[in-house]
Amino acid sequence: MSTNAPVTRALLFDLGRVLLDIDVERAVHVWAPHSRMPREALRARFTSDEPFQRHETGHLDNDGYFDHLRQALALDCDLRVVQQGFDALIAGEIQETVRLLEQVRTQLPCYAISNTNPSHLAAIERSFPGLLPRFTRVFVSHQIGHRKPQPAAFEHVLRAIGVPPPEVLLFDDLADNVAGAQALGLQAVLVTGPEDVRAALAARGLLSRANPPASPPTT
Repeated sequence: MSTNAPVTRALLFDLGRVLLDIDVERAVHVWAPHSRMPREALRARFTSDEPFQRHETGHLDNDGYFDHLRQALALDCDLRVVQQGFDALIAGEIQETVRLLEQVRTQLPCYAISNTNPSHLAAIERSFPGLLPRFTRVFVSHQIGHRKPQPAAFEHVLRAIGVPPPEVLLFDDLADNVAGAQALGLQAVLVTGPEDVRAALAARGLLSRANPPASPPTT
């Protein structure tokens, strides 16, 4: 570990676009045949609006949110199809980052913090059953009642894990979340791809301990 590297006692991972790929086009593909809108308008109308955020903080249940989507997106289908499109947003695991998580979790406690909802949590558990068990604990917004970057979301996690903010390292794909965490004293890395996670872990000496260099071949 570099002598300038901060002490790190816990890792905190976002899920979407850090460990799981998110693809809006997959949702649009499901919804488009049932919508009275053209694809471009459908794509533009699906936003992180007030009902979306209420869904992610546990104040609006699945059916309530999907009914809102059905109206907002002019969908002529039942709620089951709305949910299928919504769950299709989760495209797959980002394998390189999942491997990094697997390497480092034997050295430090690893936690997840995600702005998400009951439907997506169930979809993750169903489609990627090996992902969430890799974490010491998973914190999801619809259960704790707060979304990142609200200070209350990070404060909830910090109280639960009992690690001082400067010793917690967050990986997140949104600059606002990174800034919110840093304002509370956490270490935080903006993730644009697996290389950002790898670089931060390597800078703290975590990968070198997880993967010692191979012995040179004997001659």
